[in-house]
Amino acid sequence: MKLVFSNENHFIVNNVKNLIEAQSIQVFIKNEFAQGALGETAAFDCWPEVWVFDDADFEQAEAIANESQSEKSGADWVCKNCNETNASSFDICWHCQCDKATNVNDQ
Repeated sequence: MKLVFSNENHFIVNNVKNLIEAQSIQVFIKNEFAQGALGETAAFDCWPEVWVFDDADFEQAEAIANESQSEKSGADWVCKNCNETNASSFDICWHCQCDKATNVNDQ
């Protein structure tokens, strides 16, 4: 077993866990309820952690975790169907629900 990811925010840790599990990699969260010990132990020791069961899956799991935390900067895009501007993080037009991959007009 190897530590893949740790963060003080439970939401972020659970999101990373879900992304890794979506790739059929078995992981678990350690220290999920350890924040009650804060003050008795160091703050970093109480952070929830994502651990991978099989060491052979470590590199792939770590890559997924790192990718999920990297900032993705891209240009906004305009939907060809409705001419609505969408943020680069949107894969589907917020206005008409057309798919970005098949319906993109770059600004």
